[in-house]
Amino acid sequence: MNDQTDWIKSSYSQRGMDNCVECRTDTGRVLLRDSQHPAHGHLTLSTAEWRAFLHAVRDGEV
Repeated sequence: MNDQTDWIKSSYSQRGMDNCVECRTDTGRVLLRDSQHPAHGHLTLSTAEWRAFLHAVRDGEV
């Protein structure tokens, strides 16, 4: 996995803008990082935690 090329930028991000969240998957986990500060590390969630987060967003809880 290449740390610079395997990250996926949100489809809601405006072209040419770096103010979004990027993610990638890695064997049962989802990694998230701030595209403006990729060297500052990332947040790691299990796939179950990621699914719960997405459901909470879709349900308006977040």
